Amino acid sequence: MWDRLKDQAKNLQQSQSGRGSGGQGQAPYGQGQAPYGQGQRGGHATGSSSGGSKAQLVGLLKSQLASVKTELKSGAYRDASMAMCALVAAADGHVEQAERQRVEELIVSNEVLQNFPADQLRQRFNKHLDQLIANFEAGKAEALREIAKAAKKPAEARAVIQTGIVVAGADGHFEQSEQFAIRDACAALGLSPTEFGV
Repeated sequence: MWDRLKDQAKNLQQSQSGRGSGGQGQAPYGQGQAPYGQGQRGGHATGSSSGGSKAQLVGLLKSQLASVKTELKSGAYRDASMAMCALVAAADGHVEQAERQRVEELIVSNEVLQNFPADQLRQRFNKHLDQLIANFEAGKAEALREIAKAAKKPAEARAVIQTGIVVAGADGHFEQSEQFAIRDACAALGLSPTEFGV
């Protein structure tokens, strides 16, 4: 899985300014489930990749995001990214305080997201996370509505997905529930999940 994602990231880097193929009209993965991949808690995507290749992928995606940092200053990107981070963090149906703090630290230390004040990022991330914890389906629908607002600008839409993958992969695992969350976000943005190797 990680090797395929790494190859996809390299291809994305080469075609960063190209248009994505439509994923519109597809029913989002995991729709009607609460939460994503329920019953698979703790199950990690399997693969023969080493931890090094996972770290390389996350590093590559961070580099790609940094290369378009000047284009990623809109409120739509900020809000969609925070909704994406919350969706990934809550993908398995529960969020411990330590995980919430870890994701917050990833957000405020992310080079691209430093375009925005840290308190704005935290407030938006926590709002979505609280909604997901209180009522997963309603919170998911709200997060996907927020994510969809970034669809108007292809570079921002792709950056939202890349941000989600960076957050999901930061712990060295890309759980199936997190993959479902990424696929739902791709559908909301009209992007094909295969473009990102998920």
